[in-house]
Amino acid sequence: MRHCIYPGTFDPITCGHLDVLERAARLFDRVTVAIAENSGKGPLFTADQRLEMIRPNVAHLRHVTVTKFSGLLVEFCMEQKADAIIRGLRALSDFEFEFNMALMNRHLEPAMETLFVMPNEQFSYTSSTLVKQVARFGGDVSHFVPANVAAALKAAYRP
Repeated sequence: MRHCIYPGTFDPITCGHLDVLERAARLFDRVTVAIAENSGKGPLFTADQRLEMIRPNVAHLRHVTVTKFSGLLVEFCMEQKADAIIRGLRALSDFEFEFNMALMNRHLEPAMETLFVMPNEQFSYTSSTLVKQVARFGGDVSHFVPANVAAALKAAYRP
């Protein structure tokens, strides 16, 4: 069985993330969405809240699981007996960071492959950061995130 890890902060998960996940689910027998607990990004939502936001949106994908991890991604991947890491690339600006991270992961664990997946072009400009900025000022984010995530953002930024 081919198994990949789709890691990220997912603060919050967006339709672009879910699009990449759907693509990965077509390529692999098993996909693990791995929520980074020790992100230096200062997330709006706790790892547990992010996990609970993601689960209902992947329930229709029987071979997708969601979990949290901390520490080095490649160590988590090896513990999970994964074959690959999936990373989404929205635009050329993502490539340099993702390329460097993939090379470092390869240095740390030569057997671990990283595959880059592009989301549908309608999601190419969507990021969790931008979605949070729009939500913070009361904008409609319903086209960018699932309904449960839009509700959570609205509640988080309620005055």
